[in-house]
Amino acid sequence: MTNFTFSTTRTIINEAGAARRLATICEEQGARSVMLVTDEGIIGAGLLERILPSFQQSALQLTVFKDVEADPSDTTVMAATEAARRANVDYVVGFGGGSSMDVAKLVALLAHPQCKQPLSDMYGVGNARGVRLPLLQVPTTAGTGSEVTPIAIVTTGATTKAGVVSAVLQPDIALLDAELTTGLPPHVTAATGIDAMVHAIEAYTSAVKKNPVSDLLAKEALRLLSSNLMVAVKDGNNIQARSNMLLAALYAGQAFANAPVAAVHALAYPLGGHFHIPHGLSNSLVLPHVMRFNAPKAAHLYAELAPVVMGDAANVGSNEEKTAALITWLEQQTINTGLPTRLRDCGIREDAVAMLASEAMLQTRLLGNNPREVTEADALAIYQAAY
Repeated sequence: MTNFTFSTTRTIINEAGAARRLATICEEQGARSVMLVTDEGIIGAGLLERILPSFQQSALQLTVFKDVEADPSDTTVMAATEAARRANVDYVVGFGGGSSMDVAKLVALLAHPQCKQPLSDMYGVGNARGVRLPLLQVPTTAGTGSEVTPIAIVTTGATTKAGVVSAVLQPDIALLDAELTTGLPPHVTAATGIDAMVHAIEAYTSAVKKNPVSDLLAKEALRLLSSNLMVAVKDGNNIQARSNMLLAALYAGQAFANAPVAAVHALAYPLGGHFHIPHGLSNSLVLPHVMRFNAPKAAHLYAELAPVVMGDAANVGSNEEKTAALITWLEQQTINTGLPTRLRDCGIREDAVAMLASEAMLQTRLLGNNPREVTEADALAIYQAAY
């Protein structure tokens, strides 16, 4: 018998067009003053215009914070928090990608009238405490799974990323509306989709808290992602593929929220912090090389995933052969999407890899979950292989 605890967002709404009645959903939850946390890209894409009529027809007071940037800083988190406090917000909505949803989580906690804990004391696992404002998340990309995770990633200082991991951040409602993801640029669809794949793969091979429920979710996420990613990349208006991608990202988010991610993310974070490479692409760049490094310890697990994404034809040979086939398939998938596959293709200098390896070793929260111990020399070798 496997002993485990599994937690997730209590309510999931999966309905194309549901965002158009977002205000009604907030009112049904008892909201009076709502803060919507988003970014300029969402506004520029016209997505906000789809939900504003419902607020204009309601009695709700709406405050829009639109200054979230990619890899949001602690300064941005506090600016959003101050805006929420000034507006006496009693309900928070994250509307956008992982950055907006992560900021929304922290605003819901920091803007609660009873919160006395500074953000600087919240970094790490289980350090954020207290109660928060009600929180609803609306993802506009299919990748991060932040709508169902108790995790918020913040850029502290110039380049370093730190995570706040606490059950108090677990959102109350996740609203999946595939209409919001139609028309996403192919490269965004590709990068966020591969990000979700990484979440599922790392959850399935996590050395910490891996459990039967997270395994089921990771496998189903990979099944949906492998069969829908290229469809969504090639036809951004395919609503069924978009819906499947959103659901897959949610499944992967539920999986890694309980069986945490590891070295792929640890090595991806410095790429985002120093070179502002989008998170999904950062994961994609190091994924195959981390998997090859992990194979001596995790080949039996990778072998179980190979037929999930490649079909029964991949269910032959040794664990090592299945693992090699899976890695090759993932690399080809990245090529097929048109994403860059090497660090040099993203403008990273070869003399930067030593610095990246040193920075990656700071991600002890993530490295401790990896199926194989990673030294700085190992990280350097992985970056060199990715270069």
